[in-house]
Amino acid sequence: MEDLKLLVVGSVAIDSVQTPFGFREESIGGSALYFSAAASLFSPVSILAVVGEDFPMDEVEFLSARGADLSGLKTVQGRTFRWKGQYGYDLNEAKTLETHLNVFEEFAPELTERQRSAELLFLANIDPELQLKVLDQVDSPALVAADTMNFWIEGKRKALQRVVERVDLLVLNEGEARMLTEEVNLVKAAQKIMEWGPSGVVIKRGEYGVIYFAAGYVFSAPAYPLEELFDPTGAGDSFAGGMMGALAASGDLTPEGIKRAIVYGSAVASFNVEDFSFTRLASIEYGDIKSRFGDFVRMTAFEKDI
Repeated sequence: MEDLKLLVVGSVAIDSVQTPFGFREESIGGSALYFSAAASLFSPVSILAVVGEDFPMDEVEFLSARGADLSGLKTVQGRTFRWKGQYGYDLNEAKTLETHLNVFEEFAPELTERQRSAELLFLANIDPELQLKVLDQVDSPALVAADTMNFWIEGKRKALQRVVERVDLLVLNEGEARMLTEEVNLVKAAQKIMEWGPSGVVIKRGEYGVIYFAAGYVFSAPAYPLEELFDPTGAGDSFAGGMMGALAASGDLTPEGIKRAIVYGSAVASFNVEDFSFTRLASIEYGDIKSRFGDFVRMTAFEKDI
């Protein structure tokens, strides 16, 4: 059997989302699916997650067609995790209206032998205790990246700290970086995080783009300018999926490789927000991403001197 390039462990949900531009009820979502929809544009990805008997499996067939391994998407008795949220005109932050964990409440990730040997691992936004259980099961990935959120920073800081100490790359937004480190300045926040263990930190800044920090490196990528933006749900997960998928495809895990992968991730995320749920990510191909990557190159190119 072919070696596993990329594994994601996270949530799969059924979302109901209200934005100033529309409403979508009972659509598939969750960190693991958004990640996989993006990553599968570059590389095969294996998903480890749980759903209930009510989950519409036919709606993720596009992932299988792209070579994603859905054998780890386990169906158990009960209802799928549900989330209902609302965005105002500040699309960087959602207001959670309802959360029903359902089968996700009892999720206990158990990796197969093949999943244990994954070359790249992404720990999506789930309970840090679960992230630690996954880290205890993997062999020796070439790169481990993790995401988190303010809920875990507030409620499970000690467990999250142990996760941070064991990963190579931490991905979080600017508010979470400040909350985790208690540093207002993002440069100081990133430096503190790297002192704890990671060799790199990726800070998402919504409409202002992304900043990447590593030893001797600071890289800033803008957000792609869009005329229409409908739904930011999953933008961070699709960014991470695009980034990790690009790394799996290139095999270049140096800071230069990560910088290039960040731009690919930004390109994918820009498609994701153009419609609700997976409508855009399911319809695009690698050529679309490559074209938008070229736009990023042109947007940021300039002469070295005057």
